[in-house]
Amino acid sequence: MILSKPWNLPTYEEAASLSPEELFQRLESDAQGLSSLEAEKRLSLYGPNELVSEKPPGWGYRLYTAFRNPLVILLTILALLSFLTGDLRGAVVMSVMVALGVSLRFIQETRADAAAARLKKMIHVTATVLRDGQWQELALEDIVPGDVVRLSAGDMVPADIRLVSAKDLFLIQATLTGESMPVEKADSPDRRPGLSPLERSNLCFLGTSVESGSAVGLVLFTGRQTYLGKVASSLVAEEPPTAFDRGVQRFTWLMIRFMLVMAPLVFLINGLSKHNWKEAFFFAMAVAVGLTPEMLPMIVSVCLSKGALAMSRKKVIVRRLPSIQNLGAMDILCTDKTGTLTRDRVILEIYCDVFGNESEEVLHDAFLISHFQTGLKNVLDRAVLEHAELHKELNVGNYSKVDEIPFDFSRKMMSVVVESVDGQTLLLTKGAPEAVFGRCTHFQSDGKIFPMEPIFAGDLLEEVRNLSEDGFRVLAVAKKPLERRRLAYSKDDEEALILTGYLAFLDPPKDSAERAIAALRQEGVKVKVLTGDNDLVTKKVCEEVGLTAKRIILGSELDRMSPEELEEACENADIFARLSPTHKKLIVEALQKKGHVVGFLGDGINDAPALRVADVGISVDNAVDIAKESADVILLEKDLNVLAEGILEGRRVFVNIVKYIRMGASSNFGNMFSVVGASAWLPYLPMAPIQVLTNNLLYDFSQVPIPTDTVEPELVARPRPWELSSIAKFIVLIGPISSIFDYTTYAIMWFFFQCRNLQLVSPPELAARFAGAVDPDGTYAAALFHTGWFVESLMTQTLIIHVIRTSKIPFLQSQASWPLTVTTALIMAIGAWLPYSSFGSALGFVPLPRLYWAFLAATLLAYLALTQWVKHWLSRKGYL
Repeated sequence: MILSKPWNLPTYEEAASLSPEELFQRLESDAQGLSSLEAEKRLSLYGPNELVSEKPPGWGYRLYTAFRNPLVILLTILALLSFLTGDLRGAVVMSVMVALGVSLRFIQETRADAAAARLKKMIHVTATVLRDGQWQELALEDIVPGDVVRLSAGDMVPADIRLVSAKDLFLIQATLTGESMPVEKADSPDRRPGLSPLERSNLCFLGTSVESGSAVGLVLFTGRQTYLGKVASSLVAEEPPTAFDRGVQRFTWLMIRFMLVMAPLVFLINGLSKHNWKEAFFFAMAVAVGLTPEMLPMIVSVCLSKGALAMSRKKVIVRRLPSIQNLGAMDILCTDKTGTLTRDRVILEIYCDVFGNESEEVLHDAFLISHFQTGLKNVLDRAVLEHAELHKELNVGNYSKVDEIPFDFSRKMMSVVVESVDGQTLLLTKGAPEAVFGRCTHFQSDGKIFPMEPIFAGDLLEEVRNLSEDGFRVLAVAKKPLERRRLAYSKDDEEALILTGYLAFLDPPKDSAERAIAALRQEGVKVKVLTGDNDLVTKKVCEEVGLTAKRIILGSELDRMSPEELEEACENADIFARLSPTHKKLIVEALQKKGHVVGFLGDGINDAPALRVADVGISVDNAVDIAKESADVILLEKDLNVLAEGILEGRRVFVNIVKYIRMGASSNFGNMFSVVGASAWLPYLPMAPIQVLTNNLLYDFSQVPIPTDTVEPELVARPRPWELSSIAKFIVLIGPISSIFDYTTYAIMWFFFQCRNLQLVSPPELAARFAGAVDPDGTYAAALFHTGWFVESLMTQTLIIHVIRTSKIPFLQSQASWPLTVTTALIMAIGAWLPYSSFGSALGFVPLPRLYWAFLAATLLAYLALTQWVKHWLSRKGYL
């Protein structure tokens, strides 16, 4: 039966003030949750639980964005004007160009979006929901109003919910309130007047996360009806710009500034010198389009999507495509220890009493704690629960859980209260030895209870230290009989405990860790270990995997440092232990202030703040929800070797993007000098507007396969941060080289082929076209000049791709990918064919003299040689 009044959901104030029973009745749900059939009906009524649809844009919108390109708009206008003025051939030619440009971008970006969508589907965030009377892990988008959900440490709050039960629940609400400190929540009705929803003590909101504690809640609102959905639904879709985004934007604006200076200048020079302002305007517009990096969005999206697909095959899933460049630019990797340097296969090696004697009682108590706790079960809990035989041996069914005091990072311990069938109530505690020892007043040995003397506590800590130095992770176990059973217990009850013994776990280093760290070091990435574990275990593991452990900085030391001291300590030390979540975040920020591109690899609740502030946050597929949601990159296998492969792929992607930027920008920069000089020198336009656009379109087409190009190992051997200054130096020094050979072509066409002679006689086959053997208006001379410069400009621009794409000698020491090679040959062939074709005739081209090709061959060889020499010089200067 569907909700009788779906439009009449309770307000936040009503939901907070009602009792759980009244609220269940209002939402026509109950403590056993919804049935699958009812949930399906509500899903169709309320829609999926998502703020912004993750569906890729439809083909119509994608086609619209392809048409919105400045080149397409200008070509369409020119085609329309040609049609209205009776130039049908010109209109047809430009219409074909529009169709080619739009279809090319549409196809490429459709493939890129499809690839990105496939990768996003590989990573899911789930919630624990009570459906059909059973707790199930369901995707967030499947949650509906009336669902009963369970929260524990590390979970994201999956919707706006009202708590019906809670135990020491603390939420992080910084995304909604900006408040960094956790906020405590409770399940009792909150009837205080005049409070905002966020101030209600029993309401939890989508976009927040659980730091500690546990709770069960009833879903009130989902998707766009949530608090976050109403206030800021666009926040989910809009990621903050990365360093890569900002770099591309700066480059785009640099090109726009070139265009804003160049187009008016060309317009004025041609208008004043040739007195045809209409012709000068169209030529200036064509030049402006030629200076616009209109292919940059497509090249970037294709490079990123291709890189993301390649990385997915290497078990690296990219959640945010621009982070690929940051991954390649990363020069410091901050990582946790467990599972990254170690096997993440923890074994319970020792369970003993305070004198080191094996103790079944200690193991039994630990098993009951791990079995009954509802919070996040870590690798240590799983190691205890692997002793499955204890479930039957202990007859766990004879125990019932009364309450739980969840773990938090300040206490470093947790407890459960259990009651046996004979009515005995026990508080069982486990945690960090130094934390538990401080709460113990007695210890147990051979069934007898003895006072806990300070000197004995010191001896125990020394034993723990010895175990830690051998690589063991130690937990203390304690208990306390309770005289009478209560409904609820708190951390205040964790006093006057009886120490029963301790557990020692071993998580051996991975065999591959040392090789992976060496590989990262070879790639220019320095590894720093940031862990909440103790310094002794950390030192042992780090030394075994090849990390220098001469100095280990503790979290307590960081607290006493000034900002300047903190930055220096983080720069010089490689191992940090006993860290809180805030410490990890501070270390990442300090390294960023020192100019590093910092990656952070983590999978726990305490890693989320550092994952958010890092230049690239890296997590794993089995991480807690908040860690996965905070990360930019997800590893399907928690292994530094996997990450090293991903880093190299990120650098390959960036190298190919920079190839396009260098080629396009240097070419455009050189064309500025060529066009301005020719405009001032010639009595006619240097090239017809349609010819400029054709040249630009063919050149752009030659660059489409850049994402497929091979990348040499030396180009990915070190981090590659975005450096607009080095790109600018490259542009300024390489760009004008093309102008040198443009001017030599001008001189050849002007003096040798007589294009200065406006009475130049056209060949007999062109006599009809140019109204006779004599051309008093200089039409044939202009056409010959246009053709000669068009072919030289297209050939040099297209061929120079192969010089700029590599640091080696092109064709001899380095070969481009076959798609790029084929496209280069095809475009150069089209350039040679156009002057002799009817298509070229429609564009205003004429056949070139045979001797022209000899001059062109010499020009190409000289251009390649000079550019290669300048490139080699730039490489030695470190600008490549």
